Amino acid sequence: MLLDSQIEAWLAEDVGHRDVTDDVPGTTTGRLVAKADGVFAGMDAAEAVFDYLDCALLERTRDGEPVSAGDVLFRVEGPATDVLRAERPATNVTMHASGIATRTQRAVRAARETSDSVAIAGTRKTTPGLRGIEKRAVEAGGGDTHRLDLSHMVLIKENHIAELGLEQAIERFDERSSFATKLEVEVETPAMATRAVAAGADIVLLDNMTPAETREAVALVDGDTLTEASGEIGLETIAAYADTGVDIVSMGGLTYGASWLDCSFRTG
Repeated sequence: MLLDSQIEAWLAEDVGHRDVTDDVPGTTTGRLVAKADGVFAGMDAAEAVFDYLDCALLERTRDGEPVSAGDVLFRVEGPATDVLRAERPATNVTMHASGIATRTQRAVRAARETSDSVAIAGTRKTTPGLRGIEKRAVEAGGGDTHRLDLSHMVLIKENHIAELGLEQAIERFDERSSFATKLEVEVETPAMATRAVAAGADIVLLDNMTPAETREAVALVDGDTLTEASGEIGLETIAAYADTGVDIVSMGGLTYGASWLDCSFRTG
C-alpha cells in the first residue's frame, strides 16, 4: 500500500515550484496506451496517484494480464489540471512495474523449458522506496517474491560467515529467531552445502556455482532441505540452472535488469 506521503513526494518532484503547462481549465479523460507487447503491472500504484488528486479510473487492466502494442491499459477522468499532473508519476510507475513483470514472465517461461516445478524468485535488489511495487510486479509476471524484508527469513550470507564462521553463524541466528522463521544459508561449494544442512539450515542457497556444481550440491543435500540457486543467473542461463533439480532460482536481474514497458498517456 502506498502512503500519501510517497505520492506527495512523487508529485512534488515533478510539479516543482511552479507548474504553468498543466494549469488547464475544465475536465478531461485520459488513457494509457501500450507501445510494446508485455505483461501489465502497477495498476494499484497508478490508481493511487490519480485517486490522490480526485481523478476517477473508468477502466483498468489487471496486474498479470498480457498486453499488446496499441492496447488501452486504463482510462481516467477528472479535472484537466489534475489528470495532467498525475500523468507522469502514474505512467512512469506503470511502465517500470510492467517491465519487471514482463522480464519475470520471460524468465519463468525459459525455466519451464527444463523444469515444471522450479520457482523463479526475485531478491532484495530493489529500488529504495519502490520495493512493494517491484515485488508485486515480480508476482504479476509469475515469479515468487522471496523475502520482502530482513524480518521475513533469516538469510546467513557470506559476510556473516566471514565474521562468525558457518556453524557458529547458524547457531547464533537460530537461537535468536522464532520457531516460525525459516533459516537459509548461502554457500559457495557443494561441500559447504552439506555442512549447512548438518548445522540446521532449512534452505541452502547455492551461490555463484556453475550448473554442474549446482547439480552436484543438490544431490548432496537432504531431500527435506530446499535448495536455491542464485548469482549472476540470466535469461540465457536460467534453463540450465532449472534443470539441475533446485527448488528455487532467484534472480536480482528481474528487478534491476528490467527495461520499462514503453507506454504513452494521451488525453482527449
